[in-house]
Amino acid sequence: MRPMPSYSVAGALVLFTAAISHATAQETYPVRPVRIIVPVSPGSGTDIVARLMAQGLSERMGRQVVVENRAGAGTIIGSELVAKSRPDGYTLLMGISVLAINPATYKKLPYDALRDFAPITQAVFLPLVMVVHPSVPAKSVKEMIALAKQRPGQIAFASSGLGTIPHLAMELFAHMANVRMIHVPYKGGSGVIDVMAGNVAIMASNMLQALPYARAGRLRMLGVTTARRSPAAPEIPTVAEGGLPGYEAVQWYGLLAPAGTPREIISRLHKESAAVLQTEESRQRLAADGADVVANSPDEFGAFMRTETAKWAKVVRAAGIQPE
Repeated sequence: MRPMPSYSVAGALVLFTAAISHATAQETYPVRPVRIIVPVSPGSGTDIVARLMAQGLSERMGRQVVVENRAGAGTIIGSELVAKSRPDGYTLLMGISVLAINPATYKKLPYDALRDFAPITQAVFLPLVMVVHPSVPAKSVKEMIALAKQRPGQIAFASSGLGTIPHLAMELFAHMANVRMIHVPYKGGSGVIDVMAGNVAIMASNMLQALPYARAGRLRMLGVTTARRSPAAPEIPTVAEGGLPGYEAVQWYGLLAPAGTPREIISRLHKESAAVLQTEESRQRLAADGADVVANSPDEFGAFMRTETAKWAKVVRAAGIQPE
């Protein structure tokens, strides 16, 4: 029998050593602090969810998980930072809905939202609610559609800025209802103030922001934008129930890592993140902010992002929005 060449033994030893090292690295992850990049300012809904998860992950994984805010350029600055970080599980992104919108509203991005990130879990989603000034002669979604058809191009809607979910939620509404409306962008949540003043007729507003004003009689709620009613206001029908079947638009937050992050690390982060989100304490805290826990799998979150990206690209084209 011919002896085995010495290089085969050496090669096998190298492969065995590498495999052991890789396995050990995955078993011991994390060995140092992990940071979650939030691409918006402190105090936002994204920031609140990220900090809740960071606290829970720190307790479960035995290493500090910190939140770092990197706001600017419509979330592009923080998202780019994560996309170009080492894929080792130590720099994560708390992604937000505009991650799936920006590819359609910007001519060029420094990353590919579907190619350059590894989904971990969609953490939560939040409903918007369509609100009108009490003087608007529409008490339901169906009546609002009829009114917009009677006054083509005359009814103005507010948003929190070009390309945001409140903006595109209304563009989707107009597209599906086959009506023409005028977009009036505002900064942040100030648009709802102008709806209350009667300067703008309608807005797809943050549920928690609108609810106190609606219950005080300063706004009228027509419908929530989610597929099912919100526990925060179960008496309010969905837009789909109210007269526009198939309509859905949600604000969502989800945890992602740079593409190429080892599957074992993604699985660990998903397991621990889901456990944090599904505790009764987390559910109650998030529900108080109008959020519903999702905690789906990496594959499910990836499929959702692909669907959202295609959906909003279609809405942007239909609305005639020119990429910046």
